Amino acid sequence: MYKIAGSTDELQAIVSEAVTISNGGVIIKDEDTLREHVIDDLIYTAVFSDNPVVKEEAKMIIREVANEFGAVASSIHDLYMAMGRGETHSFTTPAMNIRGLTYDIARRIFKVAIKNNVGAFIFEIARSEIGYTYQRPSEYASAVLAAAIKEGYRGPVFIQGDHFQFSASSYKEDPEGELKKIQELTKEAIEAGFYNIDIDPSTLVDYSKDSLLEQQRENYINTARMTEFIRAMEPEGITVSIGAEIGHIGGKNSTPEEAEAFMEGYINTLKDMGKSDLTGISKISVQTGTAHGGVPLPDGTVAEVKLDFSVLDSIGRLVKERYGLSGTVQHGASTLPDELFDRFPENNCSEIHLATGFQNIMYDLAPESLREEIYAYIKENFSSEWKEGQTEQQFLYKTRKKGLGPFKQKWWYLDSESKGRILDALEDKFRFLFKKLNVFNTRQYTDKYISLIKAPYKTSGKEPEQVSVKDLKLEEGAD
Repeated sequence: MYKIAGSTDELQAIVSEAVTISNGGVIIKDEDTLREHVIDDLIYTAVFSDNPVVKEEAKMIIREVANEFGAVASSIHDLYMAMGRGETHSFTTPAMNIRGLTYDIARRIFKVAIKNNVGAFIFEIARSEIGYTYQRPSEYASAVLAAAIKEGYRGPVFIQGDHFQFSASSYKEDPEGELKKIQELTKEAIEAGFYNIDIDPSTLVDYSKDSLLEQQRENYINTARMTEFIRAMEPEGITVSIGAEIGHIGGKNSTPEEAEAFMEGYINTLKDMGKSDLTGISKISVQTGTAHGGVPLPDGTVAEVKLDFSVLDSIGRLVKERYGLSGTVQHGASTLPDELFDRFPENNCSEIHLATGFQNIMYDLAPESLREEIYAYIKENFSSEWKEGQTEQQFLYKTRKKGLGPFKQKWWYLDSESKGRILDALEDKFRFLFKKLNVFNTRQYTDKYISLIKAPYKTSGKEPEQVSVKDLKLEEGAD
């Protein structure tokens, strides 16, 4: 059983077995003991201690130990710029949203990465997921970095804010207020070690406008303003990788003309702001025909998607050749057929976002008692989201993600047999995806292009909170 510190003295007792803290720094005096059990106790304290001060201290220690160990929160920006220059082989970086069992699942990802010399892989969490999974950025980053230590991974650790998305309705009522909300979340994320941020004002695209430039106007203006904000607060020596998005996922397919209109508007806006010298975005997300989480059929299975690879290829080629970006980004992909994944590297797709497929494995292989308990909770608390004509299977498939936060402790404390069954299946999935996406042996590129800048831990001090049903209903999902 894990030791969870309830006081600073108890935390110090845990840490002192493997780490010496002096003059504001850490020295790892016993790596074997650290990886054997101390790091477990630290992350369980950071997530489950009843003392908020101790939780923050545990997160700080994890970050400092990770820096000393050599598992360093990093930006993938310079590698993506190299991809844009054609200096790498064709691969598509998997960006994985871990909604539950974060520490254990991240361990399996690192395990696959170490065995197959993978350097290009990203851990991410969306604005909406932070809410319904009860994982603030500092907790998520701590779980990922603790997993790297546990598995003996040394090198850059890419942690990303996915879909830091503007609410169209909130923006209409109060544009500056909605921008400020995104800025506050971005600040919190960067301070926690998220040096990769996907800004998403694509919800503000207005297709009723006559010209493509006008349609994308609110999108590129807010992307430019967020670029200025991020560049002003990023740690010294780190260029945060910024992603933009031109087509709202689940909407109409994107076109090269829209991408060009967005990029010209974005570049000119930075110029008008007197910020033309700022480093801009490194990638651009497009819509190719997918929907977040897939479209569930009445029996709960997922409908087949007609994905248009020509969208990825044509826009990817345009933004590489004209603007030096890494390529396009594919969202909503984890529920796609297995035979499609090796096509992404062939079509100028530099990054792919994966989430719901991993969640599906968790639920499919979870103990029936836990699954039924969560489903009962979902039906009791989210019945207002049960749409007319929807079967129970469809309703539960679309809504069960909201059972991850309230039942986080039960997921983390699953018996070893049940947890192992889930993790083994996920490890197989990660290995398959990494191979198909051609990221085996990409460690050569991260070693070449990514500098390990050991920035200190900061936090806003925000704790996971119970999110109201109303708030959850307003939020968009990730993949």
